[in-house]
Amino acid sequence: MQNTSNNPVLKDSVFSGTSFQSQSGAVATQMTVQGTMAKTAFLLLAVMLSAAYTWKLAIDDPGKAMPWMIGGGLVGFIVAMVISFKPRLAPSLAVPYALLEGLFLGAISAFIAQRVPADSGIGGGIVFQAVVLTFTTALSMLALYAFRIIRVTEKLRSIVMAATGAVMLFYLVSFALSLFGVQMAMLHGSGPLSIGISLFVIGLAAFNLLLDFDFIERGARHGAPKAMEWFGAFALMVTLVWLYLEILRLLAKFSRRD
Repeated sequence: MQNTSNNPVLKDSVFSGTSFQSQSGAVATQMTVQGTMAKTAFLLLAVMLSAAYTWKLAIDDPGKAMPWMIGGGLVGFIVAMVISFKPRLAPSLAVPYALLEGLFLGAISAFIAQRVPADSGIGGGIVFQAVVLTFTTALSMLALYAFRIIRVTEKLRSIVMAATGAVMLFYLVSFALSLFGVQMAMLHGSGPLSIGISLFVIGLAAFNLLLDFDFIERGARHGAPKAMEWFGAFALMVTLVWLYLEILRLLAKFSRRD
C-alpha cells in the first residue's frame, strides 16, 4: 500500500517527481516542521477572525448569518478540493480557505450553542469547551507522536485509512437520506449508540492527527520545497476542523441528555 496520510489532502505523491535543486545546483529552501506549525498557527488565527464575525452576526441576526455560513462552507469546500489536487496553489489559497472555513464555523457554532438548553450545565460555554478540548487533544496527540509513544506504522496507517473511509461513506449516506427527510437517530440522536459513535469518530480524528504529523515530518526530512509548508498547514487544518466539529456535536448531544 502506498505510504500516505489518512488525511485525503496529505499524500506522498505531492512530493514525488519534484526537483529540490535550484538552477545553480544549490539546495533550495526546504520545508521544516517548525515552519509548517507557524503557518498552521497563522491559519488558525484567520479562522478565528472570520468566525468571530459570523458568530456575532448569528447572535444578532440569524437570517443574515445563514448565507455567510452556507457560502463559506460551499466555497471553502471547493477551495479545499482545488488545493488538494493542486498543492502548489496552497501558498495563495490556504489563507482564503481558512477565512471561508471560519465563516462557516462561526455561524454553525453559534447556532448549535443557541440550541443548548440554558439549564444543561453547558449552555453558552459549549463552544469554548469544544475549542479547549480540540487543542488539548491536538497537543496530546502531538506529544504522543513526538515522544514516539505511538508510532505511525503501515498497519496503523492502513487501519485509520479504512476506518475513516467507512465513516465518510456513512456520513455521505446520512446526508443523502436527509435530503429526503430521513434522519438517522444513531448519528443525530443523543442516545448511548449515538454518543458512542461520536466518541469513536473523535478518536479517529485524533489518530488522523498522528498521520498528519508523520506526513509533515517526512516531507521536511525528504526535502520538500518551502512552499509546501502551506500545504501541510492547510492539511492539518482540515483535520483540526473535523475534530472540533465532532467534539462540538458530542457536547451538544450530552446537553440534550441533561
